[in-house]
Amino acid sequence: MLTRRIVLSFATAFALALPAAAQDRLSIVATTGMIADAARQVGGDLVDVTALMGPGVDPHAYRQTRSDIVATAQADLVLWNGLYLEAQLEEFLLELAETRPVVAVAEAIPETQLIGSEDYEDRFDPHVWMNPNLWSRVVLATRDAMIAAAPDHAEAFTANARSHLEDLAALAVYAQSVLASIPAEARVLLTAHDAFNYFGAAYGFEVVGIQGISTESEAGLSRIAELVDLLVARDIRAVFVESSVSDRNIRALIEGAGARGHTVVIGGELFSDAMGAPGSYEGSYLGMIDHNVTTIARALGGQAPERGRIDALAMN
Repeated sequence: MLTRRIVLSFATAFALALPAAAQDRLSIVATTGMIADAARQVGGDLVDVTALMGPGVDPHAYRQTRSDIVATAQADLVLWNGLYLEAQLEEFLLELAETRPVVAVAEAIPETQLIGSEDYEDRFDPHVWMNPNLWSRVVLATRDAMIAAAPDHAEAFTANARSHLEDLAALAVYAQSVLASIPAEARVLLTAHDAFNYFGAAYGFEVVGIQGISTESEAGLSRIAELVDLLVARDIRAVFVESSVSDRNIRALIEGAGARGHTVVIGGELFSDAMGAPGSYEGSYLGMIDHNVTTIARALGGQAPERGRIDALAMN
């Protein structure tokens, strides 16, 4: 059986044997849709970007395929989140970095701005995209990695990044505005796993995940019972499912609360570790976060336009 290192060596040799591209578009492979979106925003028409993980894919559990190995070995630049988000890919990506430009863009964020991980000692919560202001640092790291790979396009990459950063700042203002309309006592966000800690820190929410930061940690019956007690005691009426995590535990919570005479509804589906379908509004980073913010605000008693920032922009 071929080992991963042997397959990687073959793929790298194959990539080096290919003739130079007739065009000078930068070939980028990103692990997650969020990072791929950042690369497309910064690169525009000057880049070809491929995301390894599509909608509904859990990056904590994702393992590379042979086609992934070939794609990354042929890329001019590979971008990944880091911070142990891609736990099953980490060894492979570190091996790949010995021969190709591979950059963990979220690890450019200063540790003072990161939240510690309860699941893994000496590691940090990797879900930094949940705060648009923090994600801006990832966009800058993406820009810098792309400039290092294609310095002739530095001016265009810089201008595109500046424009995208303005969009991120506007998104953060919208989020702050609509989330502030939720009554303080209702600002409890209960989801399938702990993906929203940066969101909670940015917007003043108590965040509760059934599973830990990694979806690899299982929730036992005692955890479910503990959270049912929380729902009843705090009179929490809405919980949220995630597009990339099974809703099994959330439905167990709802049933458990119902058995106690407490009605809980699903407030909506949130995008946590993956964006929406390609080509849809939620298939962009701006749309993903807008959707989450708007869904949470409307479900927890706040005021938000039905279609989020799309309606808000139309009214201005």
